[in-house]
Amino acid sequence: MNITIKQLITAGGPILFFLVGLSIYSIALIWERWTVYKRTFSGMEDLVHKTHALLKTGELKQLSEHCAKTKTPAGEILHKVLANYGSPLEKRELAEKAVEWQVSRLNKSLTAIATIGSVSPFIGLFGTVLGVMRAFKDLSMYAGAGPSVVAMGIAEALVNTAAGLFVAVPAIVAYNYFAHKANEFSSEVNWLTEQVIDRAAHREFSSL
Repeated sequence: MNITIKQLITAGGPILFFLVGLSIYSIALIWERWTVYKRTFSGMEDLVHKTHALLKTGELKQLSEHCAKTKTPAGEILHKVLANYGSPLEKRELAEKAVEWQVSRLNKSLTAIATIGSVSPFIGLFGTVLGVMRAFKDLSMYAGAGPSVVAMGIAEALVNTAAGLFVAVPAIVAYNYFAHKANEFSSEVNWLTEQVIDRAAHREFSSL
């Protein structure tokens, strides 16, 4: 018995349509996060190189002006630190709070993506169990019949299993990628702000 794509979709039943809905929602979340991360990391590498170069020459004023012009999250944080006239401790607290806020912004919706990635296989498994139950039910009703009797039940089981994995894998990969990039942003900006604070403190001490 040849089973068409249309029959496979029909065999998947409500579970398959629910997984399709989850997949669309997951893709929408991933795309939204991708645009946010792209904007956040845009110009980041150039800012790091420029910061290192200006710190070596001690041109903190030029660095502050450059950070203000970049219009990036990392640049905004560095500009706030440079513009603050408090003690090094106060500057570190300011930097930590600013970085935490930006990381929380980056982590938005990641919980939903992770949940979809972890739950989808189980939803697919539930559909698989229903398909197997259907196959055994059909087999018991038509004792002695050929494989065609249980074909749709088995198809339902396999379709939902595959659909669950199809939804889960991209969501898990996206979550791990975004979480890694958020940690990378935090580490990079914390390191940059620490360098800026140390340089500013050394300059103030030298001027005394």
